[in-house]
Order: sequence, then C-alpha cells, then structure tokens
Amino acid sequence: MEKWLVMVMVLVSWRICNAREAFCAKSEVTYDGRSLIIDGQRKILFAGSIHYPRSTPQMWPNLIAKAKEGGVDVIQTYVFWNLHEPQPGKYDFSGRNDLVGFIKEAKAQGMYVCLRIGPFIESEWTYGGFPFWLHDIPGIVYRTDNEPFKFYMQNFTTKIVNMMKEEGLYASQGGPIILSQIENEYNNIQRAFGQAASQYVQWAAKMAVGLDTGVPWIMCKQTDAPDPVINTCNGMKCGETFTGPNSPNKPALWTENWTSFYQVYGGQPYIRSAEDLAFHVSLFIARNGSYVNYYMYHGGTNFGRTSSAYVITAYYDQAPLDEYGLLRQPKYGHLKQLHTAIKSCSTTLLQGVQRNFSLGQLQEGYVFEEEKGGCVAFLINNDIQKKVTVQFRNRSYELLPKSISILPDCQNVAFNTANVNTTSNQRIISPKQKLSSVDVWKQFQDVIPSFEDTSVKSNSFLEQMNTTKDQTDYLWYIHRFENNLSCSKPTLRVQSAAHVAHAFVNNTYIGGAHGNHDVKNFTLELPVTLHEGTNNLSILSVMVGLPDSGAFLERRFAGLISVQLDCSEKESLSLTNSLWGYKIGLLGEQLQAYKGENSSGIEWSQLGNIKEQTLVWYKTAFDTPKGDDPVVLDLGSMGKGEAWVNGQGIGRYWILFHDSKGNPSQSLYHVPRSFLKDSGNVLVLVEEGGGNPLGISLDTVSVTDLDQKFSKLSFPSSA
Repeated sequence: MEKWLVMVMVLVSWRICNAREAFCAKSEVTYDGRSLIIDGQRKILFAGSIHYPRSTPQMWPNLIAKAKEGGVDVIQTYVFWNLHEPQPGKYDFSGRNDLVGFIKEAKAQGMYVCLRIGPFIESEWTYGGFPFWLHDIPGIVYRTDNEPFKFYMQNFTTKIVNMMKEEGLYASQGGPIILSQIENEYNNIQRAFGQAASQYVQWAAKMAVGLDTGVPWIMCKQTDAPDPVINTCNGMKCGETFTGPNSPNKPALWTENWTSFYQVYGGQPYIRSAEDLAFHVSLFIARNGSYVNYYMYHGGTNFGRTSSAYVITAYYDQAPLDEYGLLRQPKYGHLKQLHTAIKSCSTTLLQGVQRNFSLGQLQEGYVFEEEKGGCVAFLINNDIQKKVTVQFRNRSYELLPKSISILPDCQNVAFNTANVNTTSNQRIISPKQKLSSVDVWKQFQDVIPSFEDTSVKSNSFLEQMNTTKDQTDYLWYIHRFENNLSCSKPTLRVQSAAHVAHAFVNNTYIGGAHGNHDVKNFTLELPVTLHEGTNNLSILSVMVGLPDSGAFLERRFAGLISVQLDCSEKESLSLTNSLWGYKIGLLGEQLQAYKGENSSGIEWSQLGNIKEQTLVWYKTAFDTPKGDDPVVLDLGSMGKGEAWVNGQGIGRYWILFHDSKGNPSQSLYHVPRSFLKDSGNVLVLVEEGGGNPLGISLDTVSVTDLDQKFSKLSFPSSA
C-alpha cells in the first residue's frame, strides 16, 4: 500500500512538473560548432527580447504567453544595474524590478531564458544601465582594465548570479536560464582603450566563467571573446555580416535581430517589414545559424526618466508585440509561420551535411542532407526587383523578389519569406474621456529662482550630470550682473551641451532652444531687454535622458558651455567666467508635486492663462475606462514635460519637437492598468511651456484585422 501511494505521488508530481513548468530536472547545456546542446540534443532556438522593467508584472504572463504562441523558445532580457542598485550596496528587486519573478514566470510557461547581465547594457536606457554613483568612485574609468570599475562590475555580476543560484534558476539547477552574457558590444569602443581593452576582455570572461553557473557565457559583438565564451552577432543582417564564431567549436548565435529601431524625438518610426525579417532569419539558418533573438519582441515603455538621450518613451513599438503587448500583424504571424517551417525540419538542419550551390547570377541554394534520407533546401533569390524561376532537382520553383523558399523535404515549399499570408491589422484608438473642462484642473506655478536663492556657486560652469547626479532633468544656472552695455536690446547667446535651454531675464521668459540626437551642442540666440543697473539671468538647462554609450562615458560633458551678451561685433559682454549660482531641480520636484493629493506644501489653484504659462504643474482626476484594453493618455495638446498617474512616472513627453513631416514623434502615452484605481486616479504633468491640458484625452487601444474593418464598410452600388 505504501509503495503504491509513493508511485502515485511520483506520477502526479511528474505530470504537474511537465504541465506547468517543463523545468524540473537539472539540464546540461553545452555547445559545439553547430548549436547549443541541451541534455544531449542539439537545438535551433528562437528567442525574443522582453525587458521586465519596460512593462509591468501584471503584463508579463500575457507577453510571455504570446511569445510562446508565436514560436519563441527563449525569453531574453538585460539586467538593469541602475534600477537594482540605486545606491552602493542598496538593492531593489521589487515591482517592475522583480527580475526573479520575471524569470520564474518564463519558467512557469516552459520557456528558456537568456540572461544578459552586462552589466553595461546600452539599450537606449539612461547611462547605459550604469548607476550614476559609479561616476563618483575615485579613479574610475568604465569598461577597461581599471581596478575600481572591475571591483564594482564583479560585485554586481556576482550578486545577480548568486540570486539566480539561490532561486535555482540556472538550467544546471533545473531552471530556465541556458545562457548568460557578460559585457555588451565592446568591439564598438575597444580601440579607444588600446592594450588595456584586451586585458579587460580576458578578465571579464574569466570572471564570468569563474562564477560557475553551469551554462555557457556569451559576448555579443566581441570577435576576440576568449574561450569558452561564445562571440555572437548583433544587427539586422547577421546572415550576411557575421564573420562567424571565432572557433570552429562555437555555434553561430544571433543575439540581436532588430525588429525595428529605437525612435528619437524629432524622428519617425523605423518600419522593418515582416518579409525582410523573415528573409534574414532564413538566410542565417541556411548559413548554419542556430539561435536567433528578436530585439525587441516586445519593446514596451521607458517609464519615468529611464530613456537615454532624446529617446522617446515608447520603445520598439513596431516589434511583433507593440508597446501595449498587442499583436502587430503581419509581423507576428509571418514570423510564427517561419518558426513552424524551420522547426519542422530542425533535426535534418542540425544533423545533415550542408552544401551551397548557385542557381543563377543572383540566386543560390543551401541543402542539408542526412545519410538516412532527410533533406532540407533553402532556395534564395537576391534580386530585389524580379521574380525568377529556378531549377532544383528536376523541378521548377518560382522565387519572389528578394525571398527565400524553405523546402523541408527538398521538394515542397513550406514557406516563402516574401509570401505573407497573415492578415494585417490596424490600431484603433477609442476616446473614453476628454479632460477639457477648466473646472477639473488645478495648477501650481513653479518659481524662477534668483541669484539670492542659490547655495551652490562657482566661477566656472559646473557639469550638469555630475551636479544633478541624475536625480532630475533640470539644473538652473543663475547669474546676477550689472548692465553696462551701450545698446538697449542686446542678443543673448547661450551655447549648451545639454538638450534644452530656457532663458529667463528678470523672471520673464524670453525663449528657449534645443538640440537633437545627432548634434551634441546647440546655441540659443535671443534679443533681450535689460534693466538699467542690476539684472538677473536664469537659464534652465534640461537633459532629456543621459547618454547610453561610447568610450569614456564617465568623462562626458553636459550643461552650459558659454554665455554672452552682444551689442555688436565690437561690443560683447562674456558671462562665462563670472560667478554663477546653481539650483538643482524644480521646486515642484522638491515638494513632490507629482504625488498629486499626497504632495505637501503645495497650494494648487485654478487654471490661469494657459497660453502664457511656463514651468507650471497641472493636476486633474479621472476614472478608469471599463474593459481590458490598454489605456493611453493623448497628450497631443501639450508641449514638453513629464507625466505621472497616481505617483507613477508615465514618462517624458515632447510634443513640440516635430519630425520632418511636421508631426510629434509620440503623442500617446501608455498608462498600465495596474497603475490605476477604479476611480479618482490623479494625473499630474509638469509643462515647460506651450502646452494646453484642456486638450488631453483618455483613450483605449485595440487592434482590428484590416479585412474585418473593410468588411464592415458599406459601399454604394454602381448604377
């Protein structure tokens, strides 16, 4: 009786394990020159990047489930150092930062995980993921053979690895993590550090491998990755550009196949077609690739102040899952069909002998054949304009322009990369509530500080990032001077290496200017009217995210470079080397106006003259729309600033920065339903100038198939 009971318990446990997690037993993950090998079986794996802090824990199950349904096997994510260690030795893994919870959700759905620890990540994330306190470590130089940097890098990497081990999350422990990454695209800056760079790469690899995770380590864009670390490819066309693994014993892995591209303020979205994605994935597999990760599979949202310089709040919205987690068709469905086709013949692809041959001037083929008879063919047409008919094994095959046909049995076409069968869909924005009533809004006017208000003073310009420590986008540069100029209306010239500058003379706003993602400095030139005698000049310097890449990031300069008043070419007053006072942040930030009802020391008042206001905080309340559709704020009537809902940072907005077609780069801002209450949600915005809150609306987002949309339209019959 006892033996029978034990057998039943084991059987039930086995069934629960296989139904719910798929990772109960320890797995051995190795590799050879063809692929990763899991428990002795070679694998062709499709991965999708989903970054846990760019969504919410409530969204994770649905995002991962959709990725799995789309034929994705692996969830790939960076680890965000500045979120997890905001101060040295003080860690945060709560809420959206719950890395362990995210990985456990992937495990629960039977997905593998590739953990890209970095800890430098770039990723269009502020400061490349580094916590800014690193900047203040004496003698530190990032990402080279520098002892202070290596100490903190190793400390954080070890912290993450130990957390994963304690939770049993490596495949060697029965968990889902089959790969880990150290460093990130280091080849991009390696030359700047000379011999020290090679020493650093050797150290980083040895340090990572020495942490004994039981799974392979990778370095992306690192041609000299030391054994046993695998060098991998990033880019849009790794089937064409990847020079290959640096050892015949390492597999060809593609860690970033860009499904779109990040978007900046003033820029337009990059649309990468489903056909182009499928073509280059197929080419990589045909040329012996065995792992392809889509960066991003779901981009999500750069909440709060997390985006890097000039990067908009929405991230990779053109991915197979859009910012809100909705399917973007036909990209999602076309890639799903591609995955199905390749997986149907993966055994032959991994065990067969590859052969390449010509099918024409711009056409070629790849065949994989097994001794036991299995055969797979990739027929490739590189002509971007013409479809062609090729002969293969006594049969004719028509190939569409710039396409690859996959023949899992070397006879029948299962998939052509340019033949899209998935119906396109379209995003539907449904207005739910207009916030157009003056009565529902309150405002708080921020103050323009004068020289007397400053406690920090310097005879030379302070560097902005080092002064604010990334605690705010804003730094006031304030100067008091005597007007000894002969002209009545001189020109103020401000040269800045920040992103935006707003100028105030004697508490009056005279104008602003900004740079862009591709130009590092900009100049503000404005005529000013001065008082006789003493004048107060207050310049608000604004950063729209910190830089995220490049060598010597710790030396990067931001803030004002020079300030002068010009009457003519011969008469000029330089203020650059004068005594300047500084004030960090806005008063509303110090008083926590973004908390709305819970902010202290703020007297909210009725709306003033909206058209003439600068640096004003707005507040209102709204109820949550019913249903499950994603919720967005349409901020198309605003200028530039930041938004919060119930104290949660929704992100920066910059409606006034138009693209080349005269449109804002982003006007809809995601408000996850987990941020909301049923009623009485508090919306707070800080507006730098030019915005009208009465034009804001609360909307929901859905998608509909274009076929379904058109079928609902009625057309007049022809007489």
